[in-house]
This record gives sequence, C-alpha cells and structure tokens, in this order.
Amino acid sequence: MNKATVCRIANRLSRTVSRKEAFTEAWRIVKNGAVSFPVRGVTVGSRQEALRRLAKYEPANVRAFIMPEPENPADRNALAVMVGVNYGKGYYKLGYIPADSTAYAAAVRGKVSIKVIGGDIRGCRLTLAV
Repeated sequence: MNKATVCRIANRLSRTVSRKEAFTEAWRIVKNGAVSFPVRGVTVGSRQEALRRLAKYEPANVRAFIMPEPENPADRNALAVMVGVNYGKGYYKLGYIPADSTAYAAAVRGKVSIKVIGGDIRGCRLTLAV
C-alpha cells in the first residue's frame, strides 16, 4: 500500500471532513484500489439514448473523465461526467457525480471507467481507480 497516495487523498479529503475521517476514508479507497459513484442526471434530455449507445461498446472502447463546473448555478463544486467512444467525434455530458461525493472524486483523481447498469438502461456507475 502506498502511504504517499493515502496522504495525498487524505489531505484533499480533510478540506471537507475531519482529519481522522479523511485518513480512514483514504486508507479504505487505497485498499480497495478504487472508489465508485452513481452518476446522477442520466434521465435528463437524451442521456438515456446515450446510455443505450454506450452499452453497445466494449468497456475498453469507452472513455470517460470528470470535469469541474465552477460556473454551474446549482452547485459550484459540480463534477460533470463526460463520456466518449474511441475514434468518436467528441465527448458527451452524461450526468454528474452526486454532490455529497464530489470531495471524494476530486481527491482521488485516478483512472476513470464507467459501467452501464441494467438491461433497461436506468443508470451507470463511475469508478475512479487509485
């Protein structure tokens, strides 16, 4: 287990929780190798159609990243989930990391993967690998 990684994550988390809680969560995240979040807002607009299309691709061909949205009127700490397909025409905003999880997502900043959940396309989860 990499202590430097634990300290880096804990220091970022300690901005929003106590130092003790930050280190406890950081150790958990590093031990698991990743942290996972539901993506919110996937039923807005044409996002369900985007999920249906993403479900047809192999996971290795789907690219995802999180993008801060400080100008978001609902939450200045919002983190948008952007997705695209290898050799595609760009990225699409699929939704957002839940507001209560943005501190964790911002602290980890690891490799991003995304998984579509359910055959009837109800949502997806975003995983950040440490």
